[in-house]
Amino acid sequence: PASPQHAKSPEIGMALIPEDRKAEGIVPLLSVRDNIVLAALPRMAKAGFVSRRPQDALVARLMERLQIKASSPDQKVSELSGGNQQKVLLARVLCLDPRIMILDDPTRGIDVGAKAEIQTLIGELAKQGLAVVLISSELEEVVDESDSIVVLRDGAVVGRLTGDEVSQDGVMGLIAAA
Repeated sequence: PASPQHAKSPEIGMALIPEDRKAEGIVPLLSVRDNIVLAALPRMAKAGFVSRRPQDALVARLMERLQIKASSPDQKVSELSGGNQQKVLLARVLCLDPRIMILDDPTRGIDVGAKAEIQTLIGELAKQGLAVVLISSELEEVVDESDSIVVLRDGAVVGRLTGDEVSQDGVMGLIAAA
């Protein structure tokens, strides 16, 4: 039977970044380092112990790759800007080497510069072969970032757009027809 644990398993490789990063994503009292490695700890453990050196190497690599701006990996994640908190969540998910990443409103509530950085990163990940499911309340973001769009209403598929069909007008047409 399908379950969230099964979806996260290496054979499925699904990861989720929730819409409300503060309530469901970050652990505000923990450091940037601890928030990033949280999901990877079971994979990093040897005989029940996790060495600090591999954690530090992983965190340094991800902080550089995602351009996370923090005074150090020991800084509390709650002290970071919204955009950097979102990047910490992305780093945590990337620790799991997912095959499918579900992003629920990943740029909501962050500044324009961080939004552009996150959108660029999502595009790079998709080009590298990661399947990205983007859920967004911003139509422009969905159209600009998508190769394929599925429009849902009340849990049912209303229509699908792919390739040259992907446009704001196309999405609005599907919404209006539903």
